[in-house]
Amino acid sequence: MSTWEVHAVKYAEQLVRKRAEHFIFTDNHEANYPIDYFMWVLRRGDEVILVDTGFDKVEADHRGREVLREPDVALAPLGLKAADITQLIVTHLHFDHAGGLHLFPNATIHLQAAEMAYATGPCMCHDVIRYPFTADHVCEAVRRVYSGRCIFHDGDGEVAEGVTVHCIGGHSRGMQCVRVRTEAGWLVLASDASHFYENIRERTPFLIVVDLEDMMNGFDRLEALASSNELVVPGHDPLVTQYFPQDKADYVFRLDKGPIAGSF
Repeated sequence: MSTWEVHAVKYAEQLVRKRAEHFIFTDNHEANYPIDYFMWVLRRGDEVILVDTGFDKVEADHRGREVLREPDVALAPLGLKAADITQLIVTHLHFDHAGGLHLFPNATIHLQAAEMAYATGPCMCHDVIRYPFTADHVCEAVRRVYSGRCIFHDGDGEVAEGVTVHCIGGHSRGMQCVRVRTEAGWLVLASDASHFYENIRERTPFLIVVDLEDMMNGFDRLEALASSNELVVPGHDPLVTQYFPQDKADYVFRLDKGPIAGSF
C-alpha cells in the first residue's frame, strides 16, 4: 500500500500570548505561551489534499492578529497554486481553519455534518459560542453545499485511500482529526482536538470547549488512531517546528517521516 507525504505549512504566529488564553486549568496564568498557525498538505503522486485553509489578512485585521503569509501564497514552495486544490478537509469552521475557504474556489470540502449543524444552529445566538466563527466563512461553506462541492461525514469517513477523518468533538461540535498512512506509520493531524502537546500529554483541556467530556475522551482516541504517540501532531504547537525537519522553505515542515531523532 502506498503512503502519503505530509507537510505542515506555518502561515501565522502569536509570540505574545498568556497561558490563561489557552488552558482552563493552569498554575501560572500570566506566563507567556506562544501559538503557531498551520495548514497541512497531503500528497501522493498527483493526488493533493489540503487540510484547513488558515485565515487571510482581512480576517487578521478584524481579529487583531497578523499573518506572516497569505494561505494561498504559502503553498508556493510545494509547487502548488490555490487553483490546484480540489480536495479540502475542513477540520472545523473556526476562523483560523476555515478563514481562507474563499481562496480555494475549486475545492470540494469534507466536513462533519455535526459541524455545519452547530455553526448554523441556535447556539450561535450566544456571543461567547459564536466568537471563534465568522459568518462569511460559514456562508462560504454553505455555498459549497449548494454548489454540490461539500461531502459530509458522520463520525468516521474515508476521504481517499489511506486518508480518513474521525469526529472527535470537544473543541467544536464537529471537530474532526485526520488520519494519514505515512512512511512512519499512521499519523494523526489532531488540529484543534489537541492544540498543543501539553493538552494531550498532560490531559489539560483547552479553553474553548463545547463538550469537556468529548475533549478529554478525544485525547485517548487520537492516541489510539496513531501508530505511536509521537505521530499525533497538535494543531498549534510551536514545538512542531522543532520536532520535524524543514522542507522546501523555512516555514514548511515534513511530518510523514516522523520526528527528528532524539527531538521528541
